[in-house]
Amino acid sequence: MKIVIFEAESRERAAFSSLASAAELRLVAEPLGAANVHGFLDAELISTFIYSELSRGILEQLPSLKLISTRSTGYDHIDMAYCAERGITVCNVPSYGENTVAEHVFALLLALSHRLLEAVERARSGRFSPEGLQGFDLASKTIGIVGAGSIGRHVIRIAKGFGMNVLAYDVTTDSQLAEHLGFRYATFDELLTHSDVITFHAPATPATYHLLSAQTFARMKNGVIIVNTARGSLIDSLALIQALRSGKVAGAGLDVLPDEPLIREEAELICSIFCNQHDLRDLVADHVLLRMPNVIVTPHSAFNTREAVGRIVETTVANIRAFLEGHPQNIVSRSPSRMN
Repeated sequence: MKIVIFEAESRERAAFSSLASAAELRLVAEPLGAANVHGFLDAELISTFIYSELSRGILEQLPSLKLISTRSTGYDHIDMAYCAERGITVCNVPSYGENTVAEHVFALLLALSHRLLEAVERARSGRFSPEGLQGFDLASKTIGIVGAGSIGRHVIRIAKGFGMNVLAYDVTTDSQLAEHLGFRYATFDELLTHSDVITFHAPATPATYHLLSAQTFARMKNGVIIVNTARGSLIDSLALIQALRSGKVAGAGLDVLPDEPLIREEAELICSIFCNQHDLRDLVADHVLLRMPNVIVTPHSAFNTREAVGRIVETTVANIRAFLEGHPQNIVSRSPSRMN
């Protein structure tokens, strides 16, 4: 088998090199595209990130291709219809940072509840008075979790450790999970009206666009805390700014911005190709939320730990090995004959 790893970062090469004992391996720094596809016409298994061009026109030039193992959760950069026609198996990395993002939620929340950034700045300036820095406890507060999926469940576990009451809203419910973790499902409206803290873990879909609007902010408690590590489109930015200025929202912790440009994968942000083409600071520098004292913004970095990034590579290597051994895993598309 001939394996080609495209968009191979230096930190990934050692892990991918372990595949050399099982197949003929090539590590390529560049993405696959029209300019270089002619050099890989005999590739049988490829792994790419999201910058490679995996259109019908490119894939037609790889007649021996059997597997695409994308180093991402999403796969909208791949012509899935053509892969189905050809019987090309497509594998992804279904998860890699659920606990990581949940921990970041509480990093933001604790920074807000203890006014940490203000306190650090004051200490650095040589002023050691705590006057005006009074925060609030998390214990006994009610946290509302919008989206009780894999990330939301980690948030629930951590919240219970802080002694918080937990409400969760999701399109599907699991009574056994609720009993096991000690939380209660609620309607969206009930969650809005009863929560002291609201954190979001929902995908960007037409149904979740501007889930928080002027109307929904109006139904919340005064002084609510908002945390969003999901997608910026969930929140109407102007409505959030107005709610922050009025005091309806006491503070916000945002790892994504309402007007953040579309980023298909969190992992895209650690790719050197992206970093060379974009500067998120330039894209959001003038955004009013960055200048508000009761807002903490992080640069879409909730996922970015050594462990989470390592899981992306580990899962990809495992996907390739599983295919070589005849039992593909994490499949998002495969030929009908192989489905039987």
